[in-house]
Amino acid sequence: MENITSRANPLCVHFRKLASARSYREDHGEYLCDSPKLLREAVQWGAEVTAVLYTRGADLPECPGARLAEVSESVMKSVSPMETPQGVVFSCRLQDRGLPETLDPKGRYVLLDGVQDPGNVGTILRTADAFGWTPILLPGCADLCNPKTLRAAMGVHFRRAVWQASLEEVRTRMQTAGLPLYAAALREDTEDIRTADLRHCGVVIGSEGRGISPEALALCRKTLKIPMDPRCESLNAAAAAAVILWEGRRQSGE
Repeated sequence: MENITSRANPLCVHFRKLASARSYREDHGEYLCDSPKLLREAVQWGAEVTAVLYTRGADLPECPGARLAEVSESVMKSVSPMETPQGVVFSCRLQDRGLPETLDPKGRYVLLDGVQDPGNVGTILRTADAFGWTPILLPGCADLCNPKTLRAAMGVHFRRAVWQASLEEVRTRMQTAGLPLYAAALREDTEDIRTADLRHCGVVIGSEGRGISPEALALCRKTLKIPMDPRCESLNAAAAAAVILWEGRRQSGE
């Protein structure tokens, strides 16, 4: 194992660029994760870990094929995207997130339409994992591999399929699978989530500021509303998703 003492070391520079720029991640086919917990998740679920920087005393799992280097606390602080580093940062190979040719007719899919806050994207991914929904990111969402998204998702990237697709791809696959598409929005055809059939379907969650795009809304069979106190105008994207996804699991009797 090697020891890195300089913040200007090429691997440290590489890690900082992975943390800060989506285009750099895409060009180099890697992304950056932070914390020993995420490293254990990555190894457990078979992600390709390419390099690991750690401080003395860090509890590391076996990382076959990965470059390992011990660094000082100051070097760790310079490369970690977290305000309080947890002693481990590592890079992983980007995975193919393209939508498969067929969707499960008995599946449940949550579509994120322009959700731009990485914390909300990560939280929705984590909620989908908990309640048995498969996430699909439409264009305009926060980067799936933004460090804040990864942190909020708590390892979902490694243990569950998370796809990225155009609206047209989703429309075609949903129709072929015979799955209805609903939107978390208000319209004349809005139905209470307690009476809508959410056992096998797709549900679109819109952005925090603009809601669901007109293009996505036009493809939805109906819209859904969450019963709430009339004094409350709305929930944020992650909170609304949590309620709807839980209801879908409840209806499925899982």
